[in-house]
Amino acid sequence: MKSRYSSIRSLTAFILVILMVFGFGYKLFDIQIVNNEYYAAQNNNVRVYKVPIEAARGDIVDRNGNTLVSNRQGNSIILDAAYFPPRKENLKRNEIILNLIKLFEANEEEYVINLPLLLQNGSIVFSDDEEEIAKMKSEDVFNLQNYATPQNCFDTMVEMYELEAYDTATALKIGAVRYELTTQLFSIENPVTIAENVKNETVAAIKEDKEHYLGADVMPVSYREYADSTLAPHILGTVRKINGDEYKKLKDSGYGINDIIGESGIEAAMESELRGVHGEITVTIDGDGNVTEEITKKPIKGNTVMLTINRDLQRIAQDRLKEVCDKTHETDGAGAVVVQTINNGEILAAASYPTFDIQDYYDNYEKLAKNKRNPMWSRFALGSYAPGSTFKPMMACAALEEGVIDENTIFTCKGIWQYYDVEFHCEKYKRHGNENVRHALQDSCNIFFFNCADKLGITKMNEYSRMFGLGEKTGVEINESAGILASPATAEKYGRVWQMGDAIQAGIGQSDNLFTPLQLANYCATVANGGTRFESHFVKAIINSSNNSSDETGITVVEELPISNNTFSIVQEGMRMVAKDGPIHSIFDTIDTPVACKTGT
Repeated sequence: MKSRYSSIRSLTAFILVILMVFGFGYKLFDIQIVNNEYYAAQNNNVRVYKVPIEAARGDIVDRNGNTLVSNRQGNSIILDAAYFPPRKENLKRNEIILNLIKLFEANEEEYVINLPLLLQNGSIVFSDDEEEIAKMKSEDVFNLQNYATPQNCFDTMVEMYELEAYDTATALKIGAVRYELTTQLFSIENPVTIAENVKNETVAAIKEDKEHYLGADVMPVSYREYADSTLAPHILGTVRKINGDEYKKLKDSGYGINDIIGESGIEAAMESELRGVHGEITVTIDGDGNVTEEITKKPIKGNTVMLTINRDLQRIAQDRLKEVCDKTHETDGAGAVVVQTINNGEILAAASYPTFDIQDYYDNYEKLAKNKRNPMWSRFALGSYAPGSTFKPMMACAALEEGVIDENTIFTCKGIWQYYDVEFHCEKYKRHGNENVRHALQDSCNIFFFNCADKLGITKMNEYSRMFGLGEKTGVEINESAGILASPATAEKYGRVWQMGDAIQAGIGQSDNLFTPLQLANYCATVANGGTRFESHFVKAIINSSNNSSDETGITVVEELPISNNTFSIVQEGMRMVAKDGPIHSIFDTIDTPVACKTGT
């Protein structure tokens, strides 16, 4: 019996061996012949990713080519997912991040802490950033209800990132970096910056000990540099990192979640020109985890924006404005200056005081924002003020053109003018006597222009005001106010009843009239050139970074005013008389060049 059973077992084993050999042979045939490409691909498991290379922003220069804003090279520390432990290896990730934090703190580097959780007196509390708190609780991050407490958020973070082994303070530090990776969509295609503008010793430490800082890399980055960081900050504007909402809107245009974007001023207005074209690195990872990188597209620097302003004139304007404001009021003096050419709308200088140092803008932002004098407020573009007597040349043009006066019309100024039951006064009750339009401009006689306003009416006054661009935006590239024209509709808008005397007051630039210094400069330029209103502008040309060709932005004529040369001649003569023989003539006595002006308060 034994030998038979033995024989059967032997036969069975032989048959199984034959089947196995046949099966192996078939599989080998299948792999090598039938489905060779499929199995090769599975074995290799090659992954290819595209990673952007930052392109430097374009420079900003003045009308003579003097550099105002350029770039300096610095280094940022990024985490690269191609080398960083995978998401499931939380403990390894935490260890590396802690190593980096210790390095940053030892070298006094700032690193990302956007996590809106703080440790105060042993308790977890929210920061003041409500927008960031909402983001943290959102479905894309911690997926918590709106009513979740700070402790709820902290506990969720600890569980999500496996931070149980750390004390609260350390968990918050590591969690802040982990939070940044989550919110910035960390992936191989999207490395995340965790520290900017770091010191050379930090760079050296990371490069020398790759294992200790696995996944961390040094990325050369361009930072904005200013030839004079106090010069024209309200014009130049600021840049900042793109936010989440902007990224969603702009990602299809090639923006990355770590990109820098213009926030204000020319930096924002000329974003499309200043922004460069990102390059590209192709990252390949084979089945064994080997990583290779190749630059497949070189970055292209943004174009240079040439401004209309003159650097030296801008400095003089700022310094003189400060001097006058400080002399007027030592602690609360404020003002603005605009210098514009008369024949093309180019702005040569524009200053606002008090002002700020753009280099320290973000470091001092909270302090600047709380400053009651509003140094970040562009008074020349956004501030609207009663024009006062600077309004009178426009009134003279309107009155002459409408025929309510001619160059010889006389109104007698006795210091007081009775309008029904209301008394209107000339400045300081001055008695100018008999005044024609030229002398009324020279003396800034209120009584003369009260009469003009009475005869013109508010509708006609506003018609001419609009011709000169008053109460309308000038067209400059940066953000500006439209100002306000006095009218019954304006009075109603602000909750008051239009009175008979309002039109009279409007005739000397009072009532509800509010205009920006930019508008007033453009209006005066229109008077000076004889009736051509140009669009005001700060940008003179765009210089292509690839071939250095220059493209002039051009001159835009808004309107040729239907006002006669004779009218302009009369008004211009009156304004020259202000500078030659008016109350402020001593200011211009030493100037050889003929000057025309109009004062106003």
